[in-house]
Amino acid sequence: MEKPAADNRQLISLIMNGFNAVHYAPQPVNDAFSGKIFYEFIKRIDYNKKIFTQKDIDQLSKYKTSIDDELNDSSYEFFDAVMNLYRNRIDMAYRYSKLSIESPFTFSDDESIETNSDKLSFAPDSNKLKDEWRKYMKLQVLQQLNDKLVSQQKAMEKSDTVKAKSFDLLEEASRAMVKKNNEEFFSRVHELEDNDFMAVYLNCIANIEDPHTEYFPPIQKQNFDIQISGQLEGIGAQLQQRDGEIKITSIVPGSASWRQGQLKANDVILKVGQGNAEPVSVEGMRLDKAIQLIRGKKGTEVRLTVKKPDGNQLTIPIIRDIVVIAATYAQSVIINSASQKIGYIKLPEFYAPVDRKGGRSSSDDVKKELQKLIAADVSGIILDLRDNGGGALVEAVKIGGLFISSGPIVQVRQREGKPNVMSDTDPAVVYSGPLTVMVNENSASASEIVAAALQDYHRAVIIGSDNTYGKGTVQNLFDLDNLVSRQQNSLPELGTLKITIQKFYRINGGATQLKGVVPDIILPDPYAEIPNGEKEDKYAIKWDEVTPARYEPWNATYSLEILKSQSEKRLAANPSFQLIKEEADDFKEQSEHTSYSLNYKKFTQQQAELDLKQKKYDAINADSELLKVMNLDVDLSRVNADSVTAASNTQFIKNLKKDVYLNEATQVVLNMKQE
Repeated sequence: MEKPAADNRQLISLIMNGFNAVHYAPQPVNDAFSGKIFYEFIKRIDYNKKIFTQKDIDQLSKYKTSIDDELNDSSYEFFDAVMNLYRNRIDMAYRYSKLSIESPFTFSDDESIETNSDKLSFAPDSNKLKDEWRKYMKLQVLQQLNDKLVSQQKAMEKSDTVKAKSFDLLEEASRAMVKKNNEEFFSRVHELEDNDFMAVYLNCIANIEDPHTEYFPPIQKQNFDIQISGQLEGIGAQLQQRDGEIKITSIVPGSASWRQGQLKANDVILKVGQGNAEPVSVEGMRLDKAIQLIRGKKGTEVRLTVKKPDGNQLTIPIIRDIVVIAATYAQSVIINSASQKIGYIKLPEFYAPVDRKGGRSSSDDVKKELQKLIAADVSGIILDLRDNGGGALVEAVKIGGLFISSGPIVQVRQREGKPNVMSDTDPAVVYSGPLTVMVNENSASASEIVAAALQDYHRAVIIGSDNTYGKGTVQNLFDLDNLVSRQQNSLPELGTLKITIQKFYRINGGATQLKGVVPDIILPDPYAEIPNGEKEDKYAIKWDEVTPARYEPWNATYSLEILKSQSEKRLAANPSFQLIKEEADDFKEQSEHTSYSLNYKKFTQQQAELDLKQKKYDAINADSELLKVMNLDVDLSRVNADSVTAASNTQFIKNLKKDVYLNEATQVVLNMKQE
């Protein structure tokens, strides 16, 4: 028997009480809080500003300062008012979209459309909204048409037997595809129940506390079994749905996506295609439904059309496969450079035995890799924490302790009281030689703790992009069903609440929150000018500092200023890094220009220019071999144990050989050795 829907008043009461009781920095529930909920909820259900008009917003504005009173009373009049209006307006939007695509478009008109909703205002009335839908549908057709014309041209260049289809036929086919996608979009919206929207509403409230505080509604039996994190077995990615978009939050090490290499964190999935079949738009689709499209049998192809952070669209083919477990663990290789051997350790995440890793811990594994590299007589070591989103805090403390004598690694504070200093208590130093730590904008949480500690001790040189992600908080999960008296199984399930309960501080006293870790040596990054990280979320918990812990800096034998000067000279003479700087400037320009021409000639010219630029930047990774990389002799039997592991290892080595960032980190370690 299916359980009834959860009682919304009870849910609101439990959630608000939870924030007040345990959240690290609970927000005051006042008129300002009310106003944030007002705008956030409307934004999330009408993220493109194509459902409501400004008149509708004005009509709803009477609730702008009363939602806080509703929350204190566990009521939801604002939610009901929005939903009543939304159901009416979604039908109107459907009629406008359907009408606009019935006849062929005229692409000779010189008009444009703004695609960044933050730059848009709500349409003043229904007539203007109708025209906005016309332009929106026209853009969809234009994009489809351009793709078909480009594909046709490529096919004709490959074979003389391919016959060209007329512009009118391709336009008709493009319009038919957009019409199909549009019908599916509105069908999905109509399938959503008030409970689905209530989950969105409750998450608006939670995310205003801070971006990592979330409400997870019950996972119903009709939804297939996925983890709350959204981890996929088919391609190996973690997804999050926010503001109508399905975004990649991380790539699972050893997965099909990880091996393919093009799918990255912060990519937004627009369409999902099965092999060569026409792709399906996932705009407005529930996350679990989108995941059903992405998952599939091992060996089959899924094609993801994604929007990159700079606004460019890319179709990525991925062959579904199992996760190669060995690639999720710490692993090391040798880099032969300038007649010296440099050790390299890749740590994808800070795993612990409780993380279903077969009893293995990342600290034990890193220690073993260090010992193997020391036995191989390396001159220096590189610890790679790029794209490492964190994990077990205790593992970060232990790993930091491998490189120092006993001492503090991180400070952790509850919302009340003094910080608790977490220290390495083992006086032994596993490795005391030259050390660099590689980070990037996706290094977060536990990665930032290790990098910050080694930087504060002057134990390692941190090298990477402008700064790390800046997530300096800890969350805990609370099962709401355990917080209420439940006498029979027929009672509704309530879901789970994730609440931020702690905050990290460096041993020098500064928080890693927002600021992250600024590397000692900063390398150019393609997305350096694109807003990214915790600091870009307006509801993020603020940075602050506490009293520094007592610690003794490492007696460094290198001059950081000299190392930086040497690196700057190499970067200036390196064509790849100069190209990366150009790419960063172009990405910034592209991300700011979000208006598209709806004139066919201008649109296709714009797309051709973007494609040409991308081909130029593809040369960054075109070098066949920058580094000589090889497995340690003691690892050869393991990495060749079976064909899947061997193939994964081959790809791992191949990528390292072409890695311009690793090449620079290697030079820095060599310079440290020389001083």
